[in-house]
Amino acid sequence: MTRDLVRRGEAVISTQILQEFYVVATTKLKVDPILAKGFMSRLSNMEVVTVTTELINQAADIHVQSNVSFWDALVVAAAASANCESLLTEDMNDGQTICGVRVSNPYSKGRR
Repeated sequence: MTRDLVRRGEAVISTQILQEFYVVATTKLKVDPILAKGFMSRLSNMEVVTVTTELINQAADIHVQSNVSFWDALVVAAAASANCESLLTEDMNDGQTICGVRVSNPYSKGRR
């Protein structure tokens, strides 16, 4: 599914996720930094939403209103700003909708 979205040019990623990917890849997964940068370069072929002060302020509101972590709220704010219908994440509850964005968690119970 994700690969199809990328091929069709429908996948979106935020600068926050690019940053998180690099840190996790190079620290927890011990991927060589140059290789991780190459993967990030490929991810950057998607539409990239830049985290702005406006998105940060929206995330603060989402955090309070939806009772999700600030970082998850920032992901939701970025997805909503790009008019995404769904958000693929392992950190939020599958099926919940926040700001019009449906959360899809491939690792939730019942989806495994």
